[in-house]
Amino acid sequence: MAKKIDIPNAPFVTGARYPMPYDAPCAPRKRWRLGDAAGLTQFGVNLMRLPAGAWSSQRHWHSAEDELVYVLEGVVVLVTDDGEEPMGPGDAAGFKAGDADGHHFQNRSDCEAVLLEIGTRSRGESAVDYPDIDLVFPKGAKGFQHRDGRPYAKEDYRD
Repeated sequence: MAKKIDIPNAPFVTGARYPMPYDAPCAPRKRWRLGDAAGLTQFGVNLMRLPAGAWSSQRHWHSAEDELVYVLEGVVVLVTDDGEEPMGPGDAAGFKAGDADGHHFQNRSDCEAVLLEIGTRSRGESAVDYPDIDLVFPKGAKGFQHRDGRPYAKEDYRD
């Protein structure tokens, strides 16, 4: 089996699976799942293209997953509890599991940015909190929930 990843033909996703309206800022993002293409099971790797105006995700943190993001091209703004930091090619940021400091990247420029995302794979073992919005993904849950524990209904998602 070849080890070189055929990136254009790697598993690919556009947008985010968040319920409406939380999906909208992330709708233009594109991710090539390089870790899946390589058959990796212990950590994930995504090549993300973030068009002008798009967000990488809603601001979030994981209870049991580490993340690292490396900027390959363009300029993005890292948003955390501490404020905002511009990041460009060669810059990286890491997020330790359990650190309750939500983070995400916004492309406020007029050019596409390209990011490499690397993170632990501990599905079912990690909760995800979205501190700015009415959204959580509890440990072991099958889907997103409101902060009061109600699951989002099918009609809350775009087709």
